[in-house]
Amino acid sequence: MRGHDRINTYLPDELLLEIFRRLDSKPSRDACSVVCKRWFNLDRLSRSTLRIGASSSPDHFVKLITRRFVNVKTVYVDERLLLPAQLGRRLGSESIRPSPKLRKVKEKAGTEDSGIETSCISDAGLSVLGESFTQLEKLSLIWCNNVSSGGMVSTAQKCRSLKCLDLQGCYVGNLGLAAVGQCCKQLEDLNLRFCEDLSDTGVVEVALGCGKSLKALGVAACAKITDISLEAVGLHCKSLETLSLDSEYISDKGLLAVAKGCPILKVLKLQCINVTDEALAAVGTCCLSLELLALYNLQKFTDRGLSAIGSGCKKLKSLTLSDCYSLSDKGLEAIATGCKELTHLEVNGCHNIGTMGLESIGKSCEQLTELALLFCQKIGNNALIEVGSGCKFLQALHLVDCSGIGDDGICGIARGCRKLNKLHIRRCYEIGNKGIVAIGEYCKSLTDLSLQFCDRVGDEALVSIGHGCSLHHLNVSGCHQIGDAGIIAIARGCPQLSSLDISVLQNLGDMAMAELGEGCPLLKEVLLSYCRQISDVGITHLVKNCNLLESCQMVYCPAITAAGVATVVSGCPNVKKVLVEKWKVSQRTKRRAGSVIAYLCMDL
Repeated sequence: MRGHDRINTYLPDELLLEIFRRLDSKPSRDACSVVCKRWFNLDRLSRSTLRIGASSSPDHFVKLITRRFVNVKTVYVDERLLLPAQLGRRLGSESIRPSPKLRKVKEKAGTEDSGIETSCISDAGLSVLGESFTQLEKLSLIWCNNVSSGGMVSTAQKCRSLKCLDLQGCYVGNLGLAAVGQCCKQLEDLNLRFCEDLSDTGVVEVALGCGKSLKALGVAACAKITDISLEAVGLHCKSLETLSLDSEYISDKGLLAVAKGCPILKVLKLQCINVTDEALAAVGTCCLSLELLALYNLQKFTDRGLSAIGSGCKKLKSLTLSDCYSLSDKGLEAIATGCKELTHLEVNGCHNIGTMGLESIGKSCEQLTELALLFCQKIGNNALIEVGSGCKFLQALHLVDCSGIGDDGICGIARGCRKLNKLHIRRCYEIGNKGIVAIGEYCKSLTDLSLQFCDRVGDEALVSIGHGCSLHHLNVSGCHQIGDAGIIAIARGCPQLSSLDISVLQNLGDMAMAELGEGCPLLKEVLLSYCRQISDVGITHLVKNCNLLESCQMVYCPAITAAGVATVVSGCPNVKKVLVEKWKVSQRTKRRAGSVIAYLCMDL
């Protein structure tokens, strides 16, 4: 009722605070904060999470936000995220990450390069965060070049309730990490990826101080962190559940210590070229709770190690094998026999794994919900036929450069996997209309379809999809046989479509654009680059009813002129990005919406 404020009259602060906390988006919170002074002040109290990107005066910015928000428990600082005002300035040399040697020289000299404007939070800003948010539980510092041990020591001493710490790409040294181990006894999650200054000394201190609470540890590209660190982790961190390692300096010795000392390990991700079957055998023997295993580029790892995983890790649900050239069908058969609960499988570039190995998965792993086969030249149609027969709960299938898989395999999936909702195929040249028509006929739950550069797929396939499925996402870029008829069928049959990629479709014209504008009002993203027959007329029809459009990419479309670009900008109130050639943007359009226009080529 006009003139009567019943909400502020009857609702106490505690109830309004709880309402604010339940709002699921920042725009909603921001809208509430401008209603009145009371709501503005309560909004300050309700915010528990802050995300900070790069700014021209980061330390000053931190001081301002710490005064406004007092109950923050989670802070994300990511120097890769640029504020709009910084995009131009950081295209130059100041956006380049300085080398560790240069940084050390500057620290010893006590000066910074005055010719470069820093936009990275420093130890002073980090200290302000620690002093203001003493109840901080999660702190993420991504590529914060100016943060060192000094700032980390100060923060660790103030924020003793810290549970999650991400130092990816920071120059924090052993002194700072030791302070974390000594002060933050509740630490559960620690990410040390690309922390070049750290060595075993710092990690050992954390293991000693936080051994009882630490549950997750990530290490990558840290040349000074060796097996000594993992031995300390295995000795003291009995509650460790997640370990991610990417290192040339870790060998069997370190991983053996973790396997024997951390029996409840559930997630293990390895990219360590010196790890062999001996370490994987220990994981299979000792880590019986393992649920996720990802192995990348392990050249010394063979079927013997994978067989040990299959024999011992009966709870394994997710397996990724990438560029493990020594594996064959025998190892995958051991997984199929032993790991009946497997739900996710990715095989990427393992050239010795063929049809027989995947057939065993189809026969034994009935709970499989997601399958990805990338660069698997030896896997043929019979493998997918077997998966379709045995894996009735399959929901997602990804195929990339699998030359042995054709229509028969896709038909097998279509007939058996009726719950399929995502199908992504790229450069599988033996798959054509027959397989995709079967998908449209049997897989009524399909919402996400990608058929990139599948030369044999044409309009007939999309007509079947349009009749049988209600897609939300469609990518048919590079499918040269698709024309207006196929896209019109999608426009008429998929009113929920929100993203569409029709790039490099030479036979597509304005008629299809008009149908999309009429039938798909929920479109948010459209990519139509290299479509030579689409003109300003088609663009006008497209944006007429697609008021939700946020992104449009239309480079190398010769029939689209500056008028078409202006139509997109003026007709789509929610547009955030328009990718186009620079010469097609008029001065008026640039003045009106310069911030949302991205150019294919930048002036050098």
